[in-house]
Amino acid sequence: MNRRHLLALPALALPTLASAQADRPIRLIVPVAPGGSQDIVARLIARHLGPVLGQNVVVENHPGAGSNIGYEMGARARPDGLTLIAGSDSLSINKGLFRRLSFDPVEDFAAVAQATSVPQILVVRSDFPAARLEDFVAFSRRNPVAIGTPGNGSLAHLLIELLQQATETRWTHAPYRGGALAVNDLLGGSLQGVMINIGAVTQHVQAGRLRGLAVSTGARTQALPEVPTLAEAGLANIAVAGWHGLVAPRATDPALIARLNQAVGEVLRHPELRERLAALGIEPVDAPPEALAAKLREDAARWAPLIRRTGMQPD
Repeated sequence: MNRRHLLALPALALPTLASAQADRPIRLIVPVAPGGSQDIVARLIARHLGPVLGQNVVVENHPGAGSNIGYEMGARARPDGLTLIAGSDSLSINKGLFRRLSFDPVEDFAAVAQATSVPQILVVRSDFPAARLEDFVAFSRRNPVAIGTPGNGSLAHLLIELLQQATETRWTHAPYRGGALAVNDLLGGSLQGVMINIGAVTQHVQAGRLRGLAVSTGARTQALPEVPTLAEAGLANIAVAGWHGLVAPRATDPALIARLNQAVGEVLRHPELRERLAALGIEPVDAPPEALAAKLREDAARWAPLIRRTGMQPD
């Protein structure tokens, strides 16, 4: 039975998530500290997911070790539908980045739903002598350039490596423990550029403090439609977006996964959630579990060789 047939069934034909444990809440493990975009999106989903499922959803933050503390906790949880994990692009990255894990960041989870697509953006100060990515590349061939990212092994870091290879340039990578710190240093003049998720700098670009040189997605974004894509800047082979979503322990019943996926689809249609996502520059995605499962494996296969080739190390 495919997803289209499942969605056509009455809600009562699908199993309840907790069965005999209906009085117990669903816990949503968030593997990062409160306040970042992954945490914000997880809490938005949890707020609306509870009423759709008819159960409380309790958010638990378990940050540390590049998100692996929370991920491992989720991977080891009982596959009874009562534990969900707020996943992101870090799952596929961590599979290649961390060589000694007691769990597999891709194979030990059942994909539930990709909920969002998160464009990355390369920004400079508005007074920087480069109006386009091509100008930035030309400038960096004559001058030293330092580009900040939210940390070693982040999606932004991987993008920086891809861009350097594609443009045959060399930049100094400046990893930060949090994107806000990198943006502050860019505004203060300590950096020449920052690669980061678009929501972290949308207001700065709109206010004219920063200039967007390119977004990482295949199409321009609704948040900053004036910023061109990497393809428009001549890098047609690079199109990357981060994501937020939900995964569950590997052996979770596929029927429960289907019900959860259906519920997330309902949540993503809620006007308040869509408004909050738009304010963050994040786009909602409603797709079947199989699409996220394929993405996890494809991204892991894409990033592992780049991680090995560059000798990338986690923070």
